[in-house]
Amino acid sequence: MNSTVTEPLQIAVVVGSTRPGRLGPAVAEWFLDRVRARPELTPAVVDVGDTELPHSFGAPAPGLAPAAAALAAADAFVVVTPEYNHSYPGSLKNLIDLHSAEWRAKPVAFVSYGGVSGGLRAVEHLRGVFAELHAVTVRDTVSFHNPWDRAEGGRLRADPESDAAATTLLNQLVWWGEALRTARADRPYGS
Repeated sequence: MNSTVTEPLQIAVVVGSTRPGRLGPAVAEWFLDRVRARPELTPAVVDVGDTELPHSFGAPAPGLAPAAAALAAADAFVVVTPEYNHSYPGSLKNLIDLHSAEWRAKPVAFVSYGGVSGGLRAVEHLRGVFAELHAVTVRDTVSFHNPWDRAEGGRLRADPESDAAATTLLNQLVWWGEALRTARADRPYGS
């Protein structure tokens, strides 16, 4: 059976930082501008900073319902993450761990930011986490090295290199997103 799905891909952009004064929303908005320019994509935002995460597993988490719904509806994900202490934020890990089926057999791409490494160490740690959840990570990333001087009024200034990286990332995400959406429709994952 060969399914052809023509609806736009639902992309959940996950903003992974919760620190006061965080740059995550500006980086996410920069990326969302590129997503919105592509008619084959429909974005939704899941901001960990706006999500009520429980402090322990199994605890009631009514504030998590909107994030869970957005993650479940997504065909693909883009995780916007800073690098904290050579890895990703604990709040992002909490959000990831509180969901399982939502990530399964879907592609995950990364937009990272940080100091000299541009958040790439956080991305490499996240790849293993998402592999364990049966997600497919997209090879190419967008990374911003020392981006703080590029933010003005809650917006990140564009540059040709970052724009080209975002195009490559989105092209790969669309390919994986369409392929895996068709595969999930034809045969449930794990069957």
